[in-house]
Amino acid sequence: MLGLFSCNIGIDLGTANTLVHVQGRGIVINEPTVVAVDRKSEKVTYIGAEAKKMLGRTPDEIIAVRPMKDGVIADYHLVEALLQYFISRVQRYPLFLVKPRVVIGVPSGITEVEKRAVLDATRAAGAREVHLVAEPMATAIGMQIPVTEPSGHMVIDCGGGTSEVAIISLGGLVCKASVRVGGDKMDNAIVSYLRRTHGLLIGESMAEDVKKKIGSAYPLEKELEMEVKGRDLAAGIPRTIVIKSEEIRDALSESIFQIVEAVKKALEGTPPELSADILDKGIIMAGGTSQLRGLDAKLRHETGLPVSVIDDAPLCVCKGAARILEDLDYYRNCKVLMASSV
Repeated sequence: MLGLFSCNIGIDLGTANTLVHVQGRGIVINEPTVVAVDRKSEKVTYIGAEAKKMLGRTPDEIIAVRPMKDGVIADYHLVEALLQYFISRVQRYPLFLVKPRVVIGVPSGITEVEKRAVLDATRAAGAREVHLVAEPMATAIGMQIPVTEPSGHMVIDCGGGTSEVAIISLGGLVCKASVRVGGDKMDNAIVSYLRRTHGLLIGESMAEDVKKKIGSAYPLEKELEMEVKGRDLAAGIPRTIVIKSEEIRDALSESIFQIVEAVKKALEGTPPELSADILDKGIIMAGGTSQLRGLDAKLRHETGLPVSVIDDAPLCVCKGAARILEDLDYYRNCKVLMASSV
């Protein structure tokens, strides 16, 4: 009887955002991975979009934090609370009555301890069955790439905490490189640059806004500029300055370099037969950070290979997790999954 009410959920538990896909309903949650906690009672007060509004704006008794760091769990209990909240929101029936089956995308470079933390947190949040899949694999499946065929595909997933590079063939990651560099590290680089060169202190939200509006990885045809508001470190008062896209590109150069090096490392370890496939098909990019201006052009320049960014880049991991659930036995037999807790 309960089988009629069973729920299959695909989750992209990202450093910056968490996406939840429910079978038959599509992606129903796309919210920041942020939790607000009352310092005195240690109780969670807000989760997701409401909590993100509080970053850098909370009074002393409330703290807004990101429980994921570099793609892995930084605070187990807060991640458990976040997952329980999102899972309960999408469930049609109470968790004590029906426990969902869940597939979660995780970084390919995750350790065994980090895998266990994700499995345990998701089970504690109410799932009856949890499966982990590497983000590049989930991305490829989300893009409907035939990952189980004997043909090479190169996928890059640039998220908030990590950038994952993988050569995929026959349902496995033939070569991979994972660097803990993503949108969050780029935001921090912008904060540090403005502090160092302009004596201006800005918050995470402003840095993210700067990155999205004028950030780039490669020279633009028409360079951009914008006003940035923050606190003058010398005078201690609010100040507004105008910064140019060339400056932000300089601030992001170290992060971009690490992503480029990860791509080169994966290519260097690729068997010749698969290299020929990649030369024909090129590199496909996904993830929110892949939308940084000129990142595809930078990789094209550095590798000499065709590079394209998929249209729904931030959604691919979640869509891939959902597609795995549609034919779980097939993907399990193909050894696509990294770990399971049943």
